[in-house]
Amino acid sequence: MSNLLEVKNLTVGFKVRDSIFTAVEDASFEINKNETMALVGESGSGKSVSAMSILQLLPEGKTIFSKDSSIKFNHSEILEMSNKQLQSIRGKKISMIFQEPMTSLNPYHRVGNQITESILSHEDVSKKDAEKKAKELMELVEIPDLERRYKSYPHELSGGQRQRIMIAMSLINEPELLIADEPTTALDVTIQAQILDLMNRLKEKLGMSILFITHDLGLVEKFSDRVCVMKEGKIVEQGVTTEIFSNPKHEYTIKLLKSEPKEKDHLLVSEDNILDISNLSVFYKIPSKKLFKTDRFCAVSDISLKIPRNSTVGVVGESGSGKSTLGKAIINLLDFEGSIKFNGKSIKDLSSVEKKLLKKDIQIVFQDPYGSLSPRMTVGEIIGEGLDIHFDFSSEEKIEKISNVMKDVGLDDSLIFKYPHEFSGGQRQRIAIARSIILNPKFMILDEPTSALDRSIQIQVIDVLKRLQDKYKLTYLFISHDLKVIRSMCDQIFVMSEGKLVEFGKADEVFENPQQEYTQKLLRAALKYSSN
Repeated sequence: MSNLLEVKNLTVGFKVRDSIFTAVEDASFEINKNETMALVGESGSGKSVSAMSILQLLPEGKTIFSKDSSIKFNHSEILEMSNKQLQSIRGKKISMIFQEPMTSLNPYHRVGNQITESILSHEDVSKKDAEKKAKELMELVEIPDLERRYKSYPHELSGGQRQRIMIAMSLINEPELLIADEPTTALDVTIQAQILDLMNRLKEKLGMSILFITHDLGLVEKFSDRVCVMKEGKIVEQGVTTEIFSNPKHEYTIKLLKSEPKEKDHLLVSEDNILDISNLSVFYKIPSKKLFKTDRFCAVSDISLKIPRNSTVGVVGESGSGKSTLGKAIINLLDFEGSIKFNGKSIKDLSSVEKKLLKKDIQIVFQDPYGSLSPRMTVGEIIGEGLDIHFDFSSEEKIEKISNVMKDVGLDDSLIFKYPHEFSGGQRQRIAIARSIILNPKFMILDEPTSALDRSIQIQVIDVLKRLQDKYKLTYLFISHDLKVIRSMCDQIFVMSEGKLVEFGKADEVFENPQQEYTQKLLRAALKYSSN
């Protein structure tokens, strides 16, 4: 095989005040033509910095490459290229898929126009042909309701749909090298499998190479030809995927391979329900073809379920199935039809005092902790903010409670005066959990709380959640597309599809003997790219 990309002695530093922080140190690897190489490691290991260096997307003036650093693409030195030369390969010969599509898509333009613009900027075709090709690629990445989605804005799509739009844009010009930076992190298992199968087909069809950056070793084992393992900016092990997985040499690689959630030891079964939902439906208003009219889209349809006290109930389903909408309706963030009873009382009939108490008793932890934590507040202020609303504590009592809850979630209370940007993703999620726990809630909605975290960090957060549940007698509604995490956390599982509840039961029964074809499809997709 001939080398398409050759990285040698790559050392990348950033100017930080009066010093230089080294993010990548003396990294060397090669990618051959028509090959998939995975770059794996925990957050902060240097994976994304290495990838961004290839396209020279790191901030100018603050980034420093050592004199020995070399990045050659088709034998041409990228580090010596002019801006014009770089523009000729970005998006055309080397394309990149980013982890968070919402920050990459323009919120003011329809997604179809953004794909079309990407085609027109690199190919000499008419606008009509570009629109046709854009729709063909949207169909290829299985965007549902194509004509409507083509005219949609990014905020009108689910997370999985937005990521598919980004993948369509990155593949539209048939690049020689595709850099995929955590491209499936936010996707449910069926879409994840579809996207990886699609990338494999395009790889074979176009002779394309892929640099696959991920923390999911199940995907690495099934999807890549070779693996590079990074830790603290250095490559500690690399080789053929099958050899790395069957005979890892470095202790860090061994640790990553052992980082898998374990099945829940015992399942809680109780007749004492904290939440009783009957005939719940949620509708969104959408523009109508008729002037001055609006139509309604049913996001959740006629759902009835009961959640036992002190248990963990999992909600699974594909992107857009209504999981998060269900959670938001329960916490009264969305208008709904039907009945939601919390501790035997309808939340629609609560008095103003009772509604305030409900906000304390039901807490939610979101998928992206960085987006839900104020960057202008210290960790102590973030965690303790709710105490001023719901309790009347002295300053000393407040600081003591903040200190205790930080210890509960595994954070040193000496970090109380730091800001969110000074923490890792796993630490920020612990802060978000602490902010909820400090109010002593009875019920918590966990909306994809571990999906953006490395597997080893996921396990730590899962252990924290289990420990807190035992200590505070909490009930969890756990929303996730990661079936391994669901099996590790949950007593019961509810499966949703297109806004409807299609199957439910005890976790072991649903996993071992799923009754519905849709549930079987989810489990097959999860198994396909699983390391077990």
